[in-house]
Amino acid sequence: MLNGTPPVVPPELRPRPERLRFAIAPLLDAVVHLRAQVPPQAYTAAVLGTEREGSGVVVGEDGVVLTMGYLVVEAQEIWLSGPEGEPVAGQLLGYDHETGFAVVRALGDLQAAPVEWGQAHRLRVGAPLVVAAAGGLLSAVQARLLAREEFAGYWEYLLEEALITTPAHPFWGGAACFDQDGLLVGLAALLLESPEESPADRRNMVVPIDLLQPVFDDLVHRGRARRPPRPWLGLYLRESDRGLVVAGVMEGAPAQRAGVAPGDILFEIAGIPVADLADAYRTLWSLGPAGAVVPVAVLRRGSRRRLRIRSDDRYRYIRRAEPH
Repeated sequence: MLNGTPPVVPPELRPRPERLRFAIAPLLDAVVHLRAQVPPQAYTAAVLGTEREGSGVVVGEDGVVLTMGYLVVEAQEIWLSGPEGEPVAGQLLGYDHETGFAVVRALGDLQAAPVEWGQAHRLRVGAPLVVAAAGGLLSAVQARLLAREEFAGYWEYLLEEALITTPAHPFWGGAACFDQDGLLVGLAALLLESPEESPADRRNMVVPIDLLQPVFDDLVHRGRARRPPRPWLGLYLRESDRGLVVAGVMEGAPAQRAGVAPGDILFEIAGIPVADLADAYRTLWSLGPAGAVVPVAVLRRGSRRRLRIRSDDRYRYIRRAEPH
């Protein structure tokens, strides 16, 4: 649902209920529309915007909705709409950067029963899937599991085994992914595409539901996972034939304070050469929890520079919404 209008996927991409092994209607009712308003001064506003929209799925009897964190982090207002379309206010309960998941509690009746969780690690490549955004059958895609593979994001994010599905859902943000038994196996997070691909070859990156199980209770009851925070630098990195290019540096983040600048090429962390994003993140996170000093080497206009970055806990930079 975009700007109040349910998204409609092309007819040829939609599932055919008579061919499914489960009743799809109750599951689609549980996939809700989500709209969030973030204040302009929020730390993530410059990158993620102040008005965000996508989907979530009801996973708890008490109105707990699972969604992707980038839709709701630092949100001042959250509105959820169930199958009847009447919006109810929502409250952000918790956010986990390591997985990307967030949980929101509906402060009214969404008139939808929670879905059951499956086990993403048991899916075989080629397995049929339904990826559903808010809006019912017209907003669902019949897909399949194309691959399981490592995924590294430019925002200091790494999944060891993401689910890659095809064809891509055009309204992927927070769309629920169900297996052939109607069990929730993940949430669609991103659209993966390259210039040479046709629209039919586009893929979604789906975050596996298995990653939620260890942190779910913590997110609901204390707002974040009960684990030491990873060291965070506040860098946006992209891979290129020249190496890891610093595409951006977050304002006031550890990397900026240490003198890292856009255009630098990061080639070494703690004396260890790093060739790609996954290498860089694993090396960074191996240095200890947030607060660890991170020696880096960068190439700037042909000159090598060595800098020491005092890492930090990224959650300290995130604005917390006032409770309702």
